[in-house]
Amino acid sequence: MKLSRVGEEGNEKPALIDAEGKVRDLSGEVEDFFPHLMTLELRERLARLDPSSLPVIDNPGRFGPPIARPGHFIAVGLNYADHAREAGVEPPVEPVLFSKAPSSVCGPDDDVIIPVGSQKTDWEVELAFLIGRRAFRVDEAEALHHVFGYMVCNDVSERAWQLEGTGQWIKGKSAPHFSPLGPVLVTSEEVGDPQSLGLWLDVNGKRMQTGSTSTMIFPVAELISYISQLMVLEPGDIVTTGTPPGVGMGMRPQVYLKPGDEIRLGIDKLGEQRQKVVAATA
Repeated sequence: MKLSRVGEEGNEKPALIDAEGKVRDLSGEVEDFFPHLMTLELRERLARLDPSSLPVIDNPGRFGPPIARPGHFIAVGLNYADHAREAGVEPPVEPVLFSKAPSSVCGPDDDVIIPVGSQKTDWEVELAFLIGRRAFRVDEAEALHHVFGYMVCNDVSERAWQLEGTGQWIKGKSAPHFSPLGPVLVTSEEVGDPQSLGLWLDVNGKRMQTGSTSTMIFPVAELISYISQLMVLEPGDIVTTGTPPGVGMGMRPQVYLKPGDEIRLGIDKLGEQRQKVVAATA
């Protein structure tokens, strides 16, 4: 099952993408995909619907992020060994965790906005997942049963803010439009094994990143189990799982985004994103 939200920013409505690619209106079934509503019970209820009974949205226009706004937005750093090495560090022996501001979330094709004062805005294609059941101290064997579904994330990063000065990662990961999500949230049963998905990202038509979730240091199940030993994961929380090599910071010389650049990225089974890079006006 593929779920989405369509409409202008701040006025999206929940939708289902049927087997023919038609966008079906779900607003008669659920007000919106608010975080506290994103439970496995909702997923099962929506799965029982006959898609042909839902109204077609003929001109959906903009796709927004598949969830109205995450509860907690957790990110995993350096989760691919070759990306860690291009960043100049050894692969971690346990997951590197940080947060992204929920206000950084935007739609999959919304502009990536270079913040005022930024000189090192970078790209990162990542697999993200949405929690659908409260998870606290769960075993790795049960961890995937807490996932609602999966989506594409571009973990846009301002490297100077992230790594220079006091070096707090949240500062470089949380500006507006630094977290394009979607276009769809694909439920777990349709994705199958989350560790067998190809990822890629192009900038201005040039392939920058190519990878596979099979090469993650810490797979999704291990991440859920590990994080849940430290904190409670709740429905509506998002975890984005790290990026393969090929980011601008890792190039010699380094390459960063500039106004007018175009980014295209995707993950097997989860769809594609396209973004234009623009400069912030304020």
